[in-house]
Amino acid sequence: MISEFQDLSDKIDRLAQLTQSLRAENYLLRQANTLLSAENLAFKERLIEAQRRVEALLDELPKPPDAPDAEEEPAADASVADASAQEAPRDPNAPIPPHLAHAQRQGAR
Repeated sequence: MISEFQDLSDKIDRLAQLTQSLRAENYLLRQANTLLSAENLAFKERLIEAQRRVEALLDELPKPPDAPDAEEEPAADASVADASAQEAPRDPNAPIPPHLAHAQRQGAR
C-alpha cells in the first residue's frame, strides 16, 4: 500500500513538473506570438505604403497612345500572308541551311 502511495506521489510530481514546463513554454510562445504579430502588422503597413507609392508612380506615367482598331490588325496579318504566298519557289537543287535540315528530315519520316 505504501508503494502505491509512493507511485501516486511520483506521478503527481511528474505531472506538476510537466505543468510547470508547459506553462513556461506557453509563456514563451505567447511572447513570440506577440512579437510576430507586431512584425506582421509592420510588414502589412510597409506593403500598403509600397502599394500606394507604386500606384502614385503609375498615375504619373504618360498614358499609352491609342492602339490601332481591331479591324485593322487582321488586314495587316493578311497582307503578310499574301506576301509570303507570292515568294519565289525554292530551287530543289539548292543546299538546305543546317537549321532547316533537321526539320525537313523530321517531316520526311
